[in-house]
Amino acid sequence: MESRNYRNLELWQRAMDLVIECYDAAKKLPAREVYGLVSQIQRAAVSIPANVAEGQGRQHRAEFIQHLSIAKGSLTELETHIQIACRLHYLKEDEERELLTRTAEVGRLLNGLLRFLRSKDSAPTRLSTGNRRPKTDIPCV
Repeated sequence: MESRNYRNLELWQRAMDLVIECYDAAKKLPAREVYGLVSQIQRAAVSIPANVAEGQGRQHRAEFIQHLSIAKGSLTELETHIQIACRLHYLKEDEERELLTRTAEVGRLLNGLLRFLRSKDSAPTRLSTGNRRPKTDIPCV
């Protein structure tokens, strides 16, 4: 895999921005949720860029894909926690909408990178004949 710095990935940068926004939103939750929903929101948010970085640092593409998959799971978990916070009236609907817009943006970048990496795995190699028919001496009838 190419040697790139995870900090150059737009996905990682946007996920880091999302962490800050989630920490700011978590401050609005009641103190009694500090070990509950606050902790869960923060943990899920931090897990996204952390898994992107860890995956990028691995040696094999399959490991990167695995870590991106974990990040995707953390993203959906985070969205669920945000929706719970809104249903409990800890966050206003416009705050929920703004956070979910950010998570959707990170999700699009995450899915795009996963699609790209998976397509590289399934690309034909030089030795492959791809869609060409094998050469034979038997004429097509």
